[in-house]
Amino acid sequence: MCPAQPTKTMQRGWIIPIGGGDKKVRSSTILQRFVELSGGADARMVIIPTASQLDTAGQRTQDVFGQLGVSDIEIVDLATRADCADPKFLEKLNAATGIFFTGGNQLRLATTIGGTLAAKALRAANARGVHIAGTSAGAAFVCEHMIAIGKSGGTPKRGMASLSPGLGLTNRVIVDQHFRERDRLGRLMTALAYNPFATGVGVDEDTAAFIGPDDVIEVFGSGGLTIVDPSELEFSSMADAQTGAAVGLIGLKLHILLAGDRYDLNTRRAFPSAGP
Repeated sequence: MCPAQPTKTMQRGWIIPIGGGDKKVRSSTILQRFVELSGGADARMVIIPTASQLDTAGQRTQDVFGQLGVSDIEIVDLATRADCADPKFLEKLNAATGIFFTGGNQLRLATTIGGTLAAKALRAANARGVHIAGTSAGAAFVCEHMIAIGKSGGTPKRGMASLSPGLGLTNRVIVDQHFRERDRLGRLMTALAYNPFATGVGVDEDTAAFIGPDDVIEVFGSGGLTIVDPSELEFSSMADAQTGAAVGLIGLKLHILLAGDRYDLNTRRAFPSAGP
């Protein structure tokens, strides 16, 4: 599955994985920035609460966007795969300027939306400039390669992370959320060790990676962004490790970025907020 490709006259929308922590996110600059990108008071916002089993998930998020000045807000609860082919829901997705996935269970997102007309509409929307954000489970889902489940810990181990296809807005990164709070460095490195093509992005709570149409990431929020770059990986013992055994990785590069810092996915270079 490849991301939908922007045309020569269009610029891809921003892709915004948020690390979770709903109460903190409400009081941060993250959603304010997302609303500004999506048109401010004129934004047409769609909330997709599919990942959550809480009936109030969509309404709580709608209240936050309302407090930020957005009046045109639709909750599109794609609860079944049949919903993902419903013309009235597809029409709402196609009319949006900003789309937001709530937290919950990313496998619920993948198994409900994956391979449907709604997934196609979401990728096409992002390709033509619609900005798509997701918190917690929603953050994991925006990527092509999604961490479905995994274990905590700092050392990568074979079997520590299981991957499944995500929405596929980008294949440049693998995102893990609640990163520092839930000790997920090991499982992100495990995911990268399976196929060291993508860049690992670990997003702390109340923190977001704003991935621009130029594939430059800018950090917003109060926490940190952990970038794991496997492009110069010299050695991996993943192929020979037994299930549950530690995996050796030599040549990984790691960056810790804070608010205002940037990372260029094309050049694999990090820049502090005061940099060029």
